[in-house]
Amino acid sequence: DTQILGIGNNGHIGFNEPGTPFDSQTHKVKLTPATINANARFFTSSKDVPTEAYTMGIGSILQAKHIILLAFGEQKADAINKMVNGKITTAVPASVLQKHPNVTVILDEQAASKLA
Repeated sequence: DTQILGIGNNGHIGFNEPGTPFDSQTHKVKLTPATINANARFFTSSKDVPTEAYTMGIGSILQAKHIILLAFGEQKADAINKMVNGKITTAVPASVLQKHPNVTVILDEQAASKLA
């Protein structure tokens, strides 16, 4: 099975915000104001943007045989650098992908701009 992910500017994957335990399973979450604002562009009115969501937990995500992470734009560069070069920490949920044996990361030049 394959898991396809994006990454938030703060390093979240799915709706697993910083601080989410790495063993978390699928669960309901309250969305942060930053996540609500980032998704507002998909709705005609800001009042239509959901404030809660269901997400696969990090533990659930890590069970996939293959993970593909996509990131585009300069606003993702810090998170990508921390994911790849930083320590594995719940402060950057995507950093746990360093432990997975089969991850493909697809970036544009801007998202990759802070990689060493």
